[in-house]
Amino acid sequence: MIKNERQYLITKAQVSRFVRTLEGLNEEAGVHPLILKAQKEAVRSQLSGLEADLREYESLKAGRFKLDQLKTVKEIPILLIKARIAQGLSQKDLAERLGLKEQQIQRYEATDYASARLSRIREVAGALGVGE
Repeated sequence: MIKNERQYLITKAQVSRFVRTLEGLNEEAGVHPLILKAQKEAVRSQLSGLEADLREYESLKAGRFKLDQLKTVKEIPILLIKARIAQGLSQKDLAERLGLKEQQIQRYEATDYASARLSRIREVAGALGVGE
């Protein structure tokens, strides 16, 4: 899952590299056809996953998000990240709402809130207006 603009830009660059790699595989000389086919399938698989991540992030950035997507408690961190993105907030914006440093939100999101206390998760949810 793409969690911020930096990751989004990195993923876009990766997609471009995979597309160029895939185009280059068509020109491979001296490679056995089965190996070439396997290489193409591997690149397409990676490309497909990255493109799905981009579409999801772009959809969230456009504000398309439903709170009722939560199925289990394990999904709460992802729900919070998606809600932040869908509201057009950066990690810095959320940190400011909570009176924290941006790096703290980055750490929370990088670890899917593994180190956050329940009270902090409730504060984040409140700052995002979810779970009320």
